[in-house]
Amino acid sequence: MKKDAVLSKLRAEKVVALIRAENSDGLLDCAKALAAGGLTSIELTMTTPGAIRMLEKATTELPDFLFGLGTVLDAETARAGILAGAKFIVTPALRPDVITLCRRYSVPIFCGAFTPTEIVNAWEAGADAAKVFPAEFFGPAYIKSIKGPLPQIEIVPTGGVTPANVADFLKAGAFATAAGSSLVEAKALKEKDWASITAKARAFVEAVSAIPA
Repeated sequence: MKKDAVLSKLRAEKVVALIRAENSDGLLDCAKALAAGGLTSIELTMTTPGAIRMLEKATTELPDFLFGLGTVLDAETARAGILAGAKFIVTPALRPDVITLCRRYSVPIFCGAFTPTEIVNAWEAGADAAKVFPAEFFGPAYIKSIKGPLPQIEIVPTGGVTPANVADFLKAGAFATAAGSSLVEAKALKEKDWASITAKARAFVEAVSAIPA
């Protein structure tokens, strides 16, 4: 899938499911549970042990999904993720070497940033979007304020995004959102409560679909 197609899918689906786990057990089943609820764009984080191996397995077994690799701090990890099948890369902070690597491979890169200066620096360095994290502290109003003077910069709020506020983040101008524990709760993942995860994914999808066209 080419870069433009990846970005178009993320823009259309509007919610990236962020999976951060203590181990890789059950991650494929978790991905299937999310898809049953309508979400097929998934970010696996490097903080999960064996993340690269799991990413390679996931992209092979679930080729119709859009898997990305998150919590990437260096270009070597980004390259390993891309070779394992990652369709997008996400960093928790401004990492210029990761942006350069992703541009070389023509893979979307969402770079962590928070202040207006960090956001502009990420954009000027070549990031496809600034991942505003943690977004829960200032909420949708902060995204709207940022988009005012910086309408050209795509924003992906992460942290604190829930079914109750996802529509507000999107209406404030977010390109897409990313949801972690509010979507894939650690307890549900550990207990393999796939029905709960599917229900939460469906709640996100319903909240997004209710946004007026």
